[in-house]
Amino acid sequence: MSKDAPPPGFVPPPAYNLSGPPPPVPPQQHQNVIIVPGISFGSTTQQMTCPYCGSSISTSVESESNTKTHLFALILCLVGCWCCAPIPYCMDSCLIQKHYCPSCRAFLGQSSN
Repeated sequence: MSKDAPPPGFVPPPAYNLSGPPPPVPPQQHQNVIIVPGISFGSTTQQMTCPYCGSSISTSVESESNTKTHLFALILCLVGCWCCAPIPYCMDSCLIQKHYCPSCRAFLGQSSN
């Protein structure tokens, strides 16, 4: 094997013609986002037509903790009330309510607590 020979398995990069047009760029995939105008999601279910599957639905609501929930629990721990730290995880005002379509399980929106 000579010094100038490439190692086994080496694949040289493709050569581009710099005098011609640039090589084609593959299309990028974009995720479609549907904004539902005029609907403000609260803590209760909403009657609407799902923009994803077109079904007439009553949204399913799931409560989730967010930064505010964790912050209140941390503050309770720091002031010495560590036994009360789980309370923010049980209060609706400290949780965020996310609305989903019960038919297709698409995320539709969330409350703005």
